[in-house]
Amino acid sequence: MDTLSALQSLGLELPSPAYIAGAVVFGLIGMAAYWHGKKTPQRRTRWWGVALMFYPYAISLTWMLYAVGVALCLGLWWDVRRA
Repeated sequence: MDTLSALQSLGLELPSPAYIAGAVVFGLIGMAAYWHGKKTPQRRTRWWGVALMFYPYAISLTWMLYAVGVALCLGLWWDVRRA
C-alpha cells in the first residue's frame, strides 16, 4: 500500500506549502522576539516570541494560522512600542 494513501485513509494529510511558509515565517519572527526579549529586561517580549514559535503546532487550518500569527505579531508590535 502506498504510504501517502495509507496516511490519507487515517485522516492525516500533509500541510500545504502556504501553511509551511507561514509556520516558518512566524516561527522566525518569534525566535527574533525571544532573543530580543532575552537581551532586554522585557519578559513579555520573550513570551510573545514563545507564543509565535509554538502556536502552529496547535492550529491546523492555513487561514487560522495566518490570522492568529498576524494577531500575535500586532500584539508584539504594540507591546514593544509601548515599552
